[in-house]
Amino acid sequence: MVNTALMPVVAAVLIREDGRVLVQRRPAGKPLARLWEFPGGRVEPGETPEAALARELDEELGIAVNPRALEPLTFASEPQGARYLLLLVYRCRRWSGEPEARHADALRWATQG
Repeated sequence: MVNTALMPVVAAVLIREDGRVLVQRRPAGKPLARLWEFPGGRVEPGETPEAALARELDEELGIAVNPRALEPLTFASEPQGARYLLLLVYRCRRWSGEPEARHADALRWATQG
């Protein structure tokens, strides 16, 4: 068995009442620049995934999310060199505040499909 460090990452599918979901575009100069993604980020040591996602949504979008309002949706995993990415995706239908692009160069409410 190979000893690989897990890199837990969380993301949110924010869903408005009209069914649209929020995506953000990665800014120039970052890895995977200009690609659209769901907001989120890394889980810090000692954090639960839900607490990490609430923190990331506050930092990236300026919105407040109760970690108990996050519903597990799906996950993905992939080796990345000496680390192993574990992406945990949550659904969120309730938050306070209006999302703003603090760490992205654009936000878009997209239709689900």
